[in-house]
Amino acid sequence: MDFWKAIWRFEYGLAALGAGLCLIVIMLITVASVIGRYFLQIDLIPGGYNIIERIFFPLLVFMAVPIAHREGTFPRFELLADTLPDLPRKLIAVLVVLVEAVVYAVLFWLVIRFTANAIDQQRTMQIGTGVVAMWPVLIFAPLMIALVLLEALRLVWRDFRQLR
Repeated sequence: MDFWKAIWRFEYGLAALGAGLCLIVIMLITVASVIGRYFLQIDLIPGGYNIIERIFFPLLVFMAVPIAHREGTFPRFELLADTLPDLPRKLIAVLVVLVEAVVYAVLFWLVIRFTANAIDQQRTMQIGTGVVAMWPVLIFAPLMIALVLLEALRLVWRDFRQLR
């Protein structure tokens, strides 16, 4: 199996299984909270909103962004370039993807530093009345940006080869 197919399968697994399970958990926590609050007059899941907001929603986003980028659901800046002749259009495409890759590389560096700092300082978040470590959620941010950066670099290489 080639490298890109393995990466794409990994991204699909993250999105389908990881983000899908996060979405199901979000729905279950929401339903349990509503049932408890309005029918039983108790909080069945203390800190349910915080659990969704600080754990499952960020995980859902981190797991779905790489495949969304690869499949082209992110906005692209080449829409105006489509009206140009072939060579200028290809040059603009290479330039745009190259700028995207540089932005993702800088973002990757900053996220790695932030995540390492948070792990080093043992940052926590409050969930209900308890405190939970942030590192299990934070480690998905550099992974997501790395996958998006890898895809951007692949697109730079593809567009550069098409330019020649």
